[in-house]
Amino acid sequence: MPILQWLDKDKDITAAERVPYRLLEAVPELSHGDDTAENMLIQGDNLEALKALLPYYAGQVKCIFIDPPYNTKKDFGHYDDNLEHSKWLSMIYPRLELLYELLAEDGTVWVTIDDDEGHYLKVIMDEVFGRNNFIANCVWQKKYAATNDSKYISDVHDHLLVFAKNKSAWKPNLLKRSKELNSKYSNPDNDPRGNWYSTNLSVKTFSEKNYYPIISPKGNEFFPPPTRAWVVSKEKYGELLADNRIWFGKNGMGRPYKKTFLSEVQQGVVPTTLWLHNDSGHNIEAKGELRKMFGDKNKLFATPKPERLISKILHIATNESDLVLDSFLGSGTTSAVAHKMGRRHIGIEMGDHAVSHCQPRL
Repeated sequence: MPILQWLDKDKDITAAERVPYRLLEAVPELSHGDDTAENMLIQGDNLEALKALLPYYAGQVKCIFIDPPYNTKKDFGHYDDNLEHSKWLSMIYPRLELLYELLAEDGTVWVTIDDDEGHYLKVIMDEVFGRNNFIANCVWQKKYAATNDSKYISDVHDHLLVFAKNKSAWKPNLLKRSKELNSKYSNPDNDPRGNWYSTNLSVKTFSEKNYYPIISPKGNEFFPPPTRAWVVSKEKYGELLADNRIWFGKNGMGRPYKKTFLSEVQQGVVPTTLWLHNDSGHNIEAKGELRKMFGDKNKLFATPKPERLISKILHIATNESDLVLDSFLGSGTTSAVAHKMGRRHIGIEMGDHAVSHCQPRL
């Protein structure tokens, strides 16, 4: 497998091994409950903190979400986002190695990033987690409008790279069906089984066995369209017709369609790689959430993630009581959402906003 090479990589790939084990020290005045609580907010270098967690949580974290610095060459005040490229790679590699050790066998890691380092990050994660454990690159629409002062092309999305510890052991949860999706179902013939949706009775793969005439209640004869066949055999069609599962339109003269009842469809939808702002949140929404909590603009964290984004990730990747970890906690969104959703959570943040934002938010 091709791997990424950079200055001092040989030293960086052993950096996690060289980090000393440190003890975590409780701060009672900032705590809630005793030091045996399952949820933790840790202030300190996340490399050292992750190493400190290893003896207790190796192989136990069901979902890891991190929002590392994007290395966009900007100063955000709360953290340095202006590292030389190889320095950024040196920073992220050992942290990913420790995250891999903490991840459960059926767990996943989700990383937000943009185009500055996204493609390099994908290659590094292939190396650490295994290319065969890559799940998806989801595209999250972080802005709902173009930035008119953009010099070239307005950037309105982030990447969300998803890897599993063991792809064959992970099973994602389905997302809740939307009202819009359910609105397609109706009951024009007052079927006692409830709302249904008419689906095409033909398929594009031709089968001589499934090529036969269908007669409508009004006597019209129908064959599948050219080069197609009916989706069911003649015998199966007879069973569907007897069970009132074939629809010929209100006047009984239309082409046959199969009735699919809402009560029988999968009660959830498979997640896709396109995460639009209307159901996954956006940057302005995220800042609004912080403004509602902290009011003063001077206290606002520059690059928060919206709670709806994290909620969607945790819904797909975890169940109640599962352990969630964020080692670039920022303003505390991951821990806050995990707490609301009944997940156990560990958040790590090096900056002062561990105290100014995360602790009061929790």
